[in-house]
Amino acid sequence: MVSIKDIARLAGVSASTVSRVLNEREYVRSEVRQRVLDIVKERGYVPNHAARSMVLQRSFTIGVVIPYLFNMFQRQLFAAMEFFLEQHGYKTQFFFLRWSDSSEQAFLRRLKSEALDGIIFVHELDNPSIYQYIKEINLPVALCTFERSEFGFPAVHIDEESSARLATEYLIQHGHRDIGLITGEHFTFGRQREEGYKKALAAHGLSYNPELTIRATSYNPEAGRAGMLALIKRKQPLSAIFAATDELAIGAIKALYESGLRVPTDVSVIGLDDIDISSFTTPGLTTVRQPIFEMGKKSADLVCDWISHGHTTENVEQFSTTIVERDSVRSLN
Repeated sequence: MVSIKDIARLAGVSASTVSRVLNEREYVRSEVRQRVLDIVKERGYVPNHAARSMVLQRSFTIGVVIPYLFNMFQRQLFAAMEFFLEQHGYKTQFFFLRWSDSSEQAFLRRLKSEALDGIIFVHELDNPSIYQYIKEINLPVALCTFERSEFGFPAVHIDEESSARLATEYLIQHGHRDIGLITGEHFTFGRQREEGYKKALAAHGLSYNPELTIRATSYNPEAGRAGMLALIKRKQPLSAIFAATDELAIGAIKALYESGLRVPTDVSVIGLDDIDISSFTTPGLTTVRQPIFEMGKKSADLVCDWISHGHTTENVEQFSTTIVERDSVRSLN
């Protein structure tokens, strides 16, 4: 089996130069790059992570920090990240964290003992000392779905507040005035989406009614179902629901049907994310789409670019969101 050292010998270059070519790094002359690629193709070379690690003193492993109870939106993100990290020549190592200080402290201890070339955070941590440690050791990092501007890390996210406002205003434009909110009590994005909901109401002269807000313990369908059942029990006037995630919306639709209410005839529902399953619900879920695949790709590109160049400038990419109209919202106009 041909090795990276064989390719280097045949091309008359060092093993590290071959690695730079294979990983699309800079600082390789075009004629040298082409010579290496021709030999790779001719010999049918397949990169070997273990060999590359020994030669270059690197692990070729990127850590991805995710919630212990991850949802469908995050699963789609991980799939995109893993695919594009592999295209860059990296393996993926997942770190599953719970919503607790003890879990974050355990992660920090493990992080200090792991050999990683970089890390992507999908799970937002509360403990700033973890971000500070990563900054101090200059570990290449990308944040996905949130931003921590005080550390200057590259970040990929949407404008959570304006996206929630877009969803709420869509309901208002369709004649709804008694609009409930089902959101979560964890993470910055949940608070930002709640703020967007409130601002949309205020902008249209509608009063915020705290009895129409449920803050669930999670963002999954089970939490959405429980939240919707709790809202129904409050017996408040209600014609529409903005659910802060599609999974909450899917759970809310189930609770409405279980309670003898029809969607959208009796209650309209809109979500936020546009996960794959949202087009397969009955009725199809109207939602605000964030570009999940593109965000996963950009996160992988950011951390790999930092690794390639040995440094990074602050690079925050905010993706735009759009309404996806399906059948779960009824017009009252």
